[in-house]
Amino acid sequence: MKRNIAVFASGSGSNFEAIARACADGTLNARIAVCVVDKPRAYAIVRAESLGIPVLVLSPKDFPSKREYEKEIADRLDRENVELVCLAGYMRIVGDELLSRYGGKIINIHPALLPAFPGAHAIEDSFRYGVKVFGVTIHYVDETLDGGKIISQVAVPYEGSDIAELEAMIHKAEHKLYVDTVRCLLCE
Repeated sequence: MKRNIAVFASGSGSNFEAIARACADGTLNARIAVCVVDKPRAYAIVRAESLGIPVLVLSPKDFPSKREYEKEIADRLDRENVELVCLAGYMRIVGDELLSRYGGKIINIHPALLPAFPGAHAIEDSFRYGVKVFGVTIHYVDETLDGGKIISQVAVPYEGSDIAELEAMIHKAEHKLYVDTVRCLLCE
């Protein structure tokens, strides 16, 4: 029986699509019950619709509080019997409402080898710092910024000078690591 997962996105949704395609081809024994998007113009919406995946688009500014915004999301996850939440470029800090209802079941992908370079600009920060080994981390989400328990990591060695080339390498590593990690978590 396929497991129900949700994927949250704010932008282009390439990691969302990697997970969705792995669900479709049987690599993952799961179905994306809903793609939650917080930006009405995010390209992730187009990707989800083209793959026939239900999308829940909610703008936080349309709610009186973060708690009410997250309650609406969590209620939908409950209705869909979601067992795992995958943040895939979701650019919001998860708050108490989602953590209280889905804590230990929310994972995030980060384009650096945590605990180094947390935050929204990890690739740029690590590139400017001059590291030679970049990477990707998947971790559980808790109340800290990119500080939850690490689940998996992969190194991406790079000694070039083209940040666009580096970003492409990191995104390729992200897509594989995220699918592999979700597969392992669903088998537990």
